[in-house]
Amino acid sequence: MGEAITRSIPPELSIDVQAVHATLRAFIKDQFRKIGAENAILGLSGGIDSALVGFLTADAIGPDRLRTYILPYRTSAPSSREDALAVAQALGCSVTEVPISAGVDAVEASLPGGAPITAIQRGNIAARMRMITLYHESARHNGIVMGTGNKSEGAIGYTTLHGDAACAINPIGDLYKSQVRALAAHLGVPEAILTKAPSADLWPGQTDESEGGFDYPTLDRILFRLVDQGASHASVVADGFDGELVARIQKMIAASQFKREMPPFPKITR
Repeated sequence: MGEAITRSIPPELSIDVQAVHATLRAFIKDQFRKIGAENAILGLSGGIDSALVGFLTADAIGPDRLRTYILPYRTSAPSSREDALAVAQALGCSVTEVPISAGVDAVEASLPGGAPITAIQRGNIAARMRMITLYHESARHNGIVMGTGNKSEGAIGYTTLHGDAACAINPIGDLYKSQVRALAAHLGVPEAILTKAPSADLWPGQTDESEGGFDYPTLDRILFRLVDQGASHASVVADGFDGELVARIQKMIAASQFKREMPPFPKITR
């Protein structure tokens, strides 16, 4: 399965998985040395991104220094919990389950406006409640929160500020989703996670690709041209991609630029 996934990656996104693995291992070890933290704090969603970060972290600093957390909301899929537990078991690291439904409900009940909130708004609250929990655990255990956002999600803004986007370090931030799958297969992430449809688990049956109207291999190939190569809309379309999809992705990149930068402020001092 691992070799098949590595071979299926779009050619322009091909990576030397052994070299990338070594680079990310060295990065994690170096960051922990610089920061002086004892433990890594990681939320396990049951998805491939957090699973890969778990495998990378355990390899870099040891499973005894990796503390993982399962943070379910009442609508979270049972399979997400099962897959998260499978990762923790495979790594031999600690795992703690902290349900967040009560916290999300309390925040929702305290919000002004009166009107019911949308599923996406509730998902953002849940993402931030999870990060509140992880940072609380980080303070308790002399740890740093590990990021799990990939380059594809970051480029189009498919992330929640102060939620899943919050972290101390992010080992996979420069890997497209296709590259995440290839590296995860190389490291032995469980097959059930490698083959499942990517999902933020915002509501039952939700998947990233159905909500976004794209498939990750196509999105990654377009992003590679727009972001890494600086290609124009016309050039990407000339490569055989749908013009409307390319334009929509360009708009998503532009509209989410604020998520990839520190908040701007006027410079007063010299």
